[in-house]
Amino acid sequence: MEYTQLGRTGLKVSRLVLGTMNFGGLTEEADSHALMDAAHDAGINFFDTANIYGKAEHKGLTEEIVGSWFAQGGGRRDKTVLATKGYGNMTQDGTPWNITSWPNHDRLSALNIRRSVEASLKRLGTDYIDVYQFHHVDRATPFEEIWQAMDVLVQQGKVLYVGTSNFPGYKIAQANEVAARTGRLGLVSEQCLYNLAERRAEMEVIPAAQEYGVGIIPWSPLHQGLLGGALRKEEAGDGARTKGGRSAAGLADPAVRAQVQAYEDLLAKHELEPGEVALAWLLTRPGVTGPIVGPRTAEQLESALRAVELELSEDVLAGLDEIFPGPGPSPEAFAW
Repeated sequence: MEYTQLGRTGLKVSRLVLGTMNFGGLTEEADSHALMDAAHDAGINFFDTANIYGKAEHKGLTEEIVGSWFAQGGGRRDKTVLATKGYGNMTQDGTPWNITSWPNHDRLSALNIRRSVEASLKRLGTDYIDVYQFHHVDRATPFEEIWQAMDVLVQQGKVLYVGTSNFPGYKIAQANEVAARTGRLGLVSEQCLYNLAERRAEMEVIPAAQEYGVGIIPWSPLHQGLLGGALRKEEAGDGARTKGGRSAAGLADPAVRAQVQAYEDLLAKHELEPGEVALAWLLTRPGVTGPIVGPRTAEQLESALRAVELELSEDVLAGLDEIFPGPGPSPEAFAW
């Protein structure tokens, strides 16, 4: 496994991040434990979760599964750089994560940040979180309040670093400018939607992150299965099995289908696996710490690990850019 610094920090993390969103939902507890053990065996030390992950009627289940794995001992917690998130509503009645029926039980008020961190610590069975991430922008709460809340948690030793997820570039800049004015470290990471088929982050989010020394952690690196050999699986009768059947829905669009076909044809020519190439491409991108992989099986984890060792030729990289052109640098992408 290769390691890199998380943003501008001294924290060393693996170039692949183990995503746990499937744990408790699509992956049973025993299988989840086995995947985490396999990740450690392969040298993956960076695990990502969130307070809302699990099931609609049991939000927090994923954190509980990670906590029960830590409880087995064997240095599991000490070897893990643990990242979790807070923002969403945790009501256990099937209410969607981003809808709340009671005030102050979601978003990033000082009250809810404190409540969310304490609850995550309990579920995870640990006394500290390495990277606590804001799962979404809260336009109603000023960063002065957010940083004050995080100061208390950092001073208590309950949180070490702070990151974000789904933040636009200007909010990354705003958060870090407020932090800098008061001598705080500020944000060190940003999780964003970024892959070959979805490159809008290159316009504003990634430049802002690079300017402020914020590590980029792409989520959905296979674009919900479209970049993982979806057409080949369809032809083999395996279908496009991703969350909500979204890759199958994507292939229903003739333009998307033609693009994915060109992608798979290019990689077949070079005898490369689509899913591995999609991950390897992200590892070549400036500012990227490592993509989040969410394997459901040991075989999927092994495939992701091969991507770390995969070197893409200039011909392949050029072909990928031709099929999936990015927006180009900012501001040239939208101005003269």
